[in-house]
Amino acid sequence: MDYVFELTIKVRDYECDIQGIVNNANYQHYIEHTRNEFLRSEGVSFAQLHDEGIDTVVARLSMVYKNPLRPNDTFVSRLAVKKDGIKFFFYQDLFRLPDNTHILHADVTIVTLINGRLRDCERLNKLFAKYF
Repeated sequence: MDYVFELTIKVRDYECDIQGIVNNANYQHYIEHTRNEFLRSEGVSFAQLHDEGIDTVVARLSMVYKNPLRPNDTFVSRLAVKKDGIKFFFYQDLFRLPDNTHILHADVTIVTLINGRLRDCERLNKLFAKYF
């Protein structure tokens, strides 16, 4: 995978369930946080886009859980991005540190609403062009 961004995150105790592992819903938070930080690294925020009438929406999400994370684990979240038609495809993987155990793989399809209407987003096309 040709990752274009990575973010290191530490598991917080409250993200874990009674079994002592990260609750499944928190993995979606991790991958969304990574996409948010990726966008910020490009000099834009979701709030700025919204103010411009551009909203990014998750159209499809698939996550494959490989291994659990536990309290105080540190992991790296890696992201790759592709474009096809009006859709952006984010391929995201989590790896526990320091052993690089593969924790999760996610495929996320994003579409954009321009002033409330499904449209191709020229702003994001230009922003991410170097990755396509």
